[in-house]
Amino acid sequence: MGTPSIAERVEDVCRRIASACERSGRSPGEITLVAVTKGIAADAIREAVEAGVHHLGENRVQEAEAKQPSLADINALVTWHMVGHLQTNKIKSALGLFDIIHSVDSLHLAEAISRRATKPVPIFLEVNITGEGTKFGLSPAQLNREGAAIALLPNLAVRGLMTVAPLAAHAEDVRPHFRHLREATERLGLHELSIGMSDDFEVAVEEGATHVRVGRAIFGERA
Repeated sequence: MGTPSIAERVEDVCRRIASACERSGRSPGEITLVAVTKGIAADAIREAVEAGVHHLGENRVQEAEAKQPSLADINALVTWHMVGHLQTNKIKSALGLFDIIHSVDSLHLAEAISRRATKPVPIFLEVNITGEGTKFGLSPAQLNREGAAIALLPNLAVRGLMTVAPLAAHAEDVRPHFRHLREATERLGLHELSIGMSDDFEVAVEEGATHVRVGRAIFGERA
C-alpha cells in the first residue's frame, strides 16, 4: 500500500472522532477538527480543505502572514485559529489574520488583546495543567485568580480552556489531565474545550473536547 493521501487521512481522523463520540455518548457534530498547518505548503492545505476541513490552525503569526495570501481562494471558506504562543508585539497582526485565538496564556496578554481589538475576539485561555517549565499557560491557581478578570475585559469572548498535554508513552496517560481541564471548564461556566492532538485526540474527545488540533495525522510527518 502506498502513502495515504491527505483526503484519506482526513477521512480516517473523522472516522476516529466519530468512534470516540460513539464510545462516549456524544455527537460528531459537537467536535471541531482544526487542521494544524505549521510547516505545510499551500497545495497540501488546499487539498485538506477540498477534503472537507473547514478550520485551519497556525502556530506562528509570521507563517500565517506569509501563507494566507497564497490561499486567497479558500480563505473565505475556512476559519483560522491561532494555536501557538502569541507575543504581545504580534497582536495587531494576529487580529487581522485569525478568527479565534486558542493561546491566551496570561492576564497581561488578555489585556493587550482587549486594548487592540475593535470587536469581540473569541479566545480560549491556555492552561499549563501540569506546570511544565517548557510550556506556556496559566497555572490552575492563576486560572482561578485571573479567569474572572479576563472574562470581564471588553472585546474578548472567552469560549473555553485549552491545553497542550504532556508527552506520554500512551494516549491513556493524558486522560487525567484532560479530565481535570474539563472539570475546570465546567466550574468556570464555560462550554468549550480545546484539547487533543494527533497522538491523543480520541481520548480528548472521550473527555469532552469540543476542538481537537490535528496536524501530523492529516498531513503526515513534517520535513
